[in-house]
Amino acid sequence: MTKPVAGAQLFTVRDFIKDLSGVVASFRKIREIGYTAVQISGMGPVDPKEVAKVLKDNGLACGITHMAWSRFLNDLDRVIEEHLLWGCRHAAIGSLPAEYRGAEGIDRFLKELEPVARRLAAAGIDFSYHNHAHEFVRINGETWLGVLYRRAPAALLKAELDTYWVQAGGGDPTAWIQKCAGRIPVLHVKDMCMTKDGARFAPIGDGNLNWPAIFKAAEEAGTEFLMVEQDQCYGADPFDCLAASYRFLKQMGYP
Repeated sequence: MTKPVAGAQLFTVRDFIKDLSGVVASFRKIREIGYTAVQISGMGPVDPKEVAKVLKDNGLACGITHMAWSRFLNDLDRVIEEHLLWGCRHAAIGSLPAEYRGAEGIDRFLKELEPVARRLAAAGIDFSYHNHAHEFVRINGETWLGVLYRRAPAALLKAELDTYWVQAGGGDPTAWIQKCAGRIPVLHVKDMCMTKDGARFAPIGDGNLNWPAIFKAAEEAGTEFLMVEQDQCYGADPFDCLAASYRFLKQMGYP
């Protein structure tokens, strides 16, 4: 089995990538930490051609993106153009608007998704859905997320599972990775630690998730990228948090 590549989800450093100078500095720091891939997300209005140059200058691959669902519906030509410019074969959405929650939301999403996914596929790009915790609400005894992946063919919809949010929703990250084997090109690796005030985000290895089992399942599932994300750093430097996660991943044999 080929080991997945460790990457940095740029949403972690979203406050630093609002303009080109911030992108240049941030990509350099990420590469100096040791990462060889990033997920483009949370970026300000920076020219995609400039982003492609900064990726190349730093030897970084764009493993996957997060873009708003509205862009896929209304701006698909440019979405495809940007992915091709960045050499990126995986596209994803970070979430759906609230009106898509519930059984009717699945119907609507799948109807809208099919022509989008087919046009992406014609350009060599697949499409993934990224979960939070609310997708674990049950519909007639089955989770919303389970219904979605049962109804959507793997050729149409991939899974960008998020370990923290699966756990927060009451699921087992390892079991969900196994459930989505063969359709999970990218896994969001995000740890959960407990404090007196409840659960918090943490650098990988500083929390309580079962990483050996998660990594084993990801390798067996054919995952290509482990994208490190920390939604909140609670006053710590986000780049230091990414570095701590990278050190743990390296100890575990990634990249």
